[in-house]
Amino acid sequence: MANSPHSMHEKPLDFRAPPPSPIATGRRSSFANEEVLSEFLEHSLHVPDLILPDKVFPREKFIENPPRIDFQSLNSKESDSVSRILDSITTIGCFQLVNYGIPSDVIKSTLAVAAGIFGLPSEKRAAVTRSQEKAYGFEEVHWEEEEEDSELSEEFVWCRDECFKLEMEGIWPLQYSKFSEKMEALLMEIENVGEKILLVLKENSTRKSVFYEDDHHEVMSSVCYLYRHGRNIIPEDRRANSLRYDVIRMLIRGVDISHCLSLHVCDGASEFHVYSKKGWVSFCPDKDALVVTAGDQLRALSGGQYKHVIGRSIFEAEKEECISMAFLYSPPSMITTAITTSSLDKGNTISLTQQLVIAVFSTLLYHFLVYFYKKN
Repeated sequence: MANSPHSMHEKPLDFRAPPPSPIATGRRSSFANEEVLSEFLEHSLHVPDLILPDKVFPREKFIENPPRIDFQSLNSKESDSVSRILDSITTIGCFQLVNYGIPSDVIKSTLAVAAGIFGLPSEKRAAVTRSQEKAYGFEEVHWEEEEEDSELSEEFVWCRDECFKLEMEGIWPLQYSKFSEKMEALLMEIENVGEKILLVLKENSTRKSVFYEDDHHEVMSSVCYLYRHGRNIIPEDRRANSLRYDVIRMLIRGVDISHCLSLHVCDGASEFHVYSKKGWVSFCPDKDALVVTAGDQLRALSGGQYKHVIGRSIFEAEKEECISMAFLYSPPSMITTAITTSSLDKGNTISLTQQLVIAVFSTLLYHFLVYFYKKN
């Protein structure tokens, strides 16, 4: 009997998906596939190891102590002091000066009074904190919470500015007048020493044509950096990290006040560090010696003959805090050429931060170009 159309219409059509294609299920074949996949992922997703060269963070080099120059011998034509100064300031940018005529009692009494300025509470310091608009006052200090138990170093920049004097007398009315008088007297002695050294360098420079005077040009007056060195009570490993941070900070920031010479009062320091763009050296300063470092103006005046460096005293006292001073000396009759050349040098210099940004950008650009080339 034949099926009617109605019965054929009611019978559902049986459509089934085809069975999956057979694949190898053996352990050996599956393991081989995993190896290929793992190798592919390892090569395609591999992040290259970026290792910064050693020159990004210069290593410390201990050197023999710079020459010990008798200040009184600079007046003698038979002495070799001048040639030793020229050689040292050209190679490492500094030398030591003794018998410079400033009584030790004057320096010690000034340091004793200067220690009191770091006792001011933080709310009073805020009014005289350094900024881009204000070159003088307290340097703002940042630290991590894990180092709150340590006594950190502090900085204070002093100058002869009358407005700054009024601000300081407002927050430290009784003691600041005495402190300012001590600093003024010591600065006058320091300036006499600095003037004599510059005269010697001027007379013996191979670029004498650059050393001329312009009495109508005014340069920023000499200033003094005061440093309070905290007690060394932190562990050795954390101290090394702190010192490393200090080196990077000095190399990037430098000294933001242009100067000709820097005369460092660092009696009792365990080490003295000298930072430059090409390296970092340290030595043990002699007792009662001034460490003299060359500034940016001196390098410009000499046409690059003398090396511009930044000096820093290091103390390792565990029981008491120490105070050091760095006088940034600029003579009142400095030439315009020094300022102009110094500004040009700074404008043509690529900082460490800028170099890192350029390196990261170049790496990203390279990977993008490689990806784009493979895509096409």
